[in-house]
Amino acid sequence: MAETVRIADRINSDPRYTEGDAVRLNNMFRGHDTVEMLTVLLRENMLGDAAIVSSFGAESAVLLHLIANIDPTIPVLFLDTGKHFPETITYREELRAILGLLDLRILTPDPALLRQKDETGLRWSYDPDGCCEMRKVLPLSAALAGFDAQFTGRKAFQSSTRRALPRFEIEDGRLKVNPLADWDKDRIDAYMAEHALPSHPLVELGYPSIGCSPCTTKVAPGEDPRSGRWKGWDKVECGIHNAVTPIGDGSDDPIF
Repeated sequence: MAETVRIADRINSDPRYTEGDAVRLNNMFRGHDTVEMLTVLLRENMLGDAAIVSSFGAESAVLLHLIANIDPTIPVLFLDTGKHFPETITYREELRAILGLLDLRILTPDPALLRQKDETGLRWSYDPDGCCEMRKVLPLSAALAGFDAQFTGRKAFQSSTRRALPRFEIEDGRLKVNPLADWDKDRIDAYMAEHALPSHPLVELGYPSIGCSPCTTKVAPGEDPRSGRWKGWDKVECGIHNAVTPIGDGSDDPIF
């Protein structure tokens, strides 16, 4: 009787994407219009399981509109930190209805962790990095575990730390797609006007970049759009996005 050979089950822990994939995609879509690029990516299922990460902030309507017009079933992940402006929650529901978003997923921090490390709810006032970690980074990391790729609304013009932003980049083996990387403020405004998209109600009050209410202040004309975030702290990102570094030797990004 032949001996049965048992093959051990193995979990493939290799990264789903590598930096070589980001370079290839940046080159593949060089010179292609944003709508054309998104249409190909989504209709040909080039990304695997993908989600949009949206703050429903100042310019979020543009990316959501672009993608919803192609596939309104793409999951939209929103981090409800418990510290948002009330206007942001209202705006989220307004856009959900207008754009017909069919799979809005609201992520919340672990209540036990908040009780343990932020019982007073004031951690933002002395440890903003720790606050962001609990309320944003950890919930999003858990939610993204089942996805191969994510869409973000980041744009190169928003700050000096995003100036080298490419359309495609890699983070923790997951593909990060930045469809609006090369869009400037005029193009954003023109798109919103063309499609009659409502603005976040705080924009006209002097908030061009909107995060949690305790850590967001107004921005003076001519200032960096994100200069009102964590003002007075040596902090420019919440942790779900990092300062952009070039891919490889930098010759492959940004590519539009």
